[in-house]
Amino acid sequence: MARFMAAWKRTAPWAARNADGAIALGLAIVVGVLGVMPPEIFGAKGTDIQRQLVTASTLVIMALVATALLRDRARQAPVERTITSGALAELPVRLARMEEIETLVHSTRRALDSLQLVRVLGSRQEIAQSHAEARKDTSRWSFKGGTGTYLRAVTLPLCVAAARRDKRHLTVRVEVVDPTNPEVCETYAHYRRSLSDAPDGTGETWTTDRVRKESYATILAAFWHRQRYGLLDIGVGLSSTMTTFRWDVSTTRLIMTVEDPNMAMTALAGTFYYENCDTELRLSFEQARRVPLERYKKVPLGDEPTIEEVQDLFEGIGVPLPKSYNANDVVDIARKALRAVDPYGP
Repeated sequence: MARFMAAWKRTAPWAARNADGAIALGLAIVVGVLGVMPPEIFGAKGTDIQRQLVTASTLVIMALVATALLRDRARQAPVERTITSGALAELPVRLARMEEIETLVHSTRRALDSLQLVRVLGSRQEIAQSHAEARKDTSRWSFKGGTGTYLRAVTLPLCVAAARRDKRHLTVRVEVVDPTNPEVCETYAHYRRSLSDAPDGTGETWTTDRVRKESYATILAAFWHRQRYGLLDIGVGLSSTMTTFRWDVSTTRLIMTVEDPNMAMTALAGTFYYENCDTELRLSFEQARRVPLERYKKVPLGDEPTIEEVQDLFEGIGVPLPKSYNANDVVDIARKALRAVDPYGP
């Protein structure tokens, strides 16, 4: 009895809230019981009486179910109106606001990038990625540094190849140490050796002779590429002073590297640092001794320049090779010009 009362207390509130459903459920149970009972229980006309009871109860159950459905619809109507007229109606407005917020976030990010003076790159991978982004679709490139090894190995060939593929104009300005100036070559070699006596990424150590050959190789590479791509406007300036920095400037960004292969700085076009460094490189190039690249037609170079072609080139442009250089030295310069080893490669 106690269990029955406890069960009743639990079900009574539900039955009160759902009286029509509870009655329908009770009648369904009664109809089910009447349907399975023997007709003889109801007397001589038990079958007719049983059928009438089941039919009447069924109609009552259907009426109660219909009442419950109508009541539920009446309850749901305000909720549906609220959803339809409220949240759903405001959905286009909210989506538009989300798009505005997303646009604002992108604009803010671009603004922060443009306001940022410089960004430090802390690994070879970041530096390589930054160079790749700088080369992408650029129409100009300016370089100022020591001897331009990375420029010969990676930057110049890839920029020229991309420009040739797209059939577009490419302007390149290069400033390296003057190979005919023994003092600046020795100063640069001494600086590089003072940082490390071990071979660099190319497998060579820095000597005065190497500095001289690397600069000669940059001049030779400039002529070689100029002769093979008519839309390349390239200029080379020779500096009598050295710098501890290397600047690479494209249409979209500036990259400044140092001797540490895992450290560099970059700035996007339009920033204060980019614009001022770009101006500095332009003025520095104007003050450097200019290599007469306009004579490129007078000193033709083969796909694999011969010793005589290389010697004639440097004689013809007024940047003669040292008299002490033999055939092996000339071959070494040609190798460095066209098959330079990436100093930052794996």
